Formats: sequence, C-alpha cells, structure tokens
Amino acid sequence: MPDAQTELLALNQKLLVAIVGGDWKTYADLCDPTITCFEPEARGHVVEGMPFHKFYFDLGAGSPKPAVGTQVTMASPHVRMMGADAAVLSYIRLNQKLDAGGSPVTVAVEETRVWQKIGGAWKHVHFHRSMPS
Repeated sequence: MPDAQTELLALNQKLLVAIVGGDWKTYADLCDPTITCFEPEARGHVVEGMPFHKFYFDLGAGSPKPAVGTQVTMASPHVRMMGADAAVLSYIRLNQKLDAGGSPVTVAVEETRVWQKIGGAWKHVHFHRSMPS
C-alpha cells in the first residue's frame, strides 16, 4: 500500500485532471461538500461549499470533455503531513494547452490544497489558488 504522501499526490493529480477535463463527478467525489477556498474568481472572499465551483464545470456543458491538448502538472510539490488524517500540499500548477491559433502555451498557478481523512477516505477540504506576480 502506498504511503500517505504518495497517495495524496496521486489523489491531487486526479483532482487536477478532473478540473481540466470538466469531470464534475470525479471532482465532487474527491471534495468534501463543505470545502472552502480563496481563488481569483472569488474576488478576495472565502467561498464555502460546492455550488460556486459547479458553476464553472457547468459552463463546459455537462459531461466530461476530453482533455485533448491539455496537460496539468504539479511542479515542485511539497506534502506536509499534519498528523495521520490531515495534509497540506503546495505546488505550482502548470496547465499546458493550445491557444486559439494552435500554439502551445503554459499557464502557472500557485496552489495550496488541504486534504483530510474523513470516514476513512481522503477528502479535499480547502484550497488557495493565486496567479504568480
């Protein structure tokens, strides 16, 4: 069985792939319903719950979209275990995709994500995402 850090990195990667692929079901399964966040779209406010996030998934018109030409990478990930049932993951998220003209572009985003073991399963409970200055 993988150690907790390896398991969390794999779960976090699965979460990121769900985000870029518009896979709401996987995203919702990995997140606690009371998730909180600070992110650019929230304009400096803490957001609680899933409806705020679902809005963005729904813009993609329902079912998961293929992530053709899109890749997401965690650069320099750091996992800090906060006991046996909580962890903080920090990394730079690199999104690689094609622009409207077909040229490759990479966008970097700073992310910190908090995971907690709830009912025997790891759940994503909080994140902070910001654009590097």
